[in-house]
Amino acid sequence: MTDLRPTLLHGAALLGLMMLPSPAPLRAETAVPAKVLVVTADSAGYLIGAGGTLAQMALDGYEIHIAHFGNDEKESAGLSPAETRRANIQEGKAAAEYLGFADAVYMEHKSGEIGYVSSTEMRNQLFALIRHLRPKKIFIPDPYVHFQPDWDIYFVGRMAEEAWGYSGASTFAVELARMDLTPHSVPEVYYYPVDRPYRRAEGGEQSARLLGVYIGSVLDAKATALAMLRTRNRFRAQVLRARLNAAVRSSELLEPLDEKLVQALARAWVHQLAATMGEKHGFQHGEEFNYVGPGEAVPPHALERAVPKL
Repeated sequence: MTDLRPTLLHGAALLGLMMLPSPAPLRAETAVPAKVLVVTADSAGYLIGAGGTLAQMALDGYEIHIAHFGNDEKESAGLSPAETRRANIQEGKAAAEYLGFADAVYMEHKSGEIGYVSSTEMRNQLFALIRHLRPKKIFIPDPYVHFQPDWDIYFVGRMAEEAWGYSGASTFAVELARMDLTPHSVPEVYYYPVDRPYRRAEGGEQSARLLGVYIGSVLDAKATALAMLRTRNRFRAQVLRARLNAAVRSSELLEPLDEKLVQALARAWVHQLAATMGEKHGFQHGEEFNYVGPGEAVPPHALERAVPKL
């Protein structure tokens, strides 16, 4: 008689293996993080207008990429353009790294002269970044702000709006499609103001709505990042002192203009700007944007007689 025990034992072993629980799914943190692309004319503009919101997004798991279109060679005191560029870029990169941003790309167009650069050239550069990164959100300097004294901000903002609007169209930048950089539409755009809050009925395209964002929990981080832009901050402090003197107003509080005072002035300005913006939206400290997002859902009453598309 044949001994079936080895066969039965083998079958039982196989059955046991088949009854083992399925492997656990991959953990959520292995998923590719959603990306945010930030467009700016210089190393300071986006930090002033959106630094707190972006810092919070980084903490929430977003991957933040910065596209700088200027070369930062203008704002310094006592440095040559080459030295100014190097110092401002190094300090800008350190500030972005401090806030946990993933990357910063510098296009190196001459600051103060971006209006002379072909808008099509810059737009194609931004097309390439949008199609490569495929971000969920894009931040751009608002070209609709009235009386913008820095024309670089206006020209970069206008170009960025065009790139956002056209990046999903196959009729633009066909050479990028040949490189497998296929069209991509960014579903959310945040227009941000630089250096001041929005005024009444100002900013954003027609479908934009004013959006306030609370940044109280990350305000100190934003202030620290902007304080790291030492070369620019010293230049701004010297300009402020010169204006006070020209207006025959006291500048005693700016003497001596040492590093400690420059840093304190930069931090105080960040807090005051956040308090002014936040007050408009019911926050203690905030930032504000003209925001355009996905269209609103079609209301049920409008769908009652809707016909399915064949």
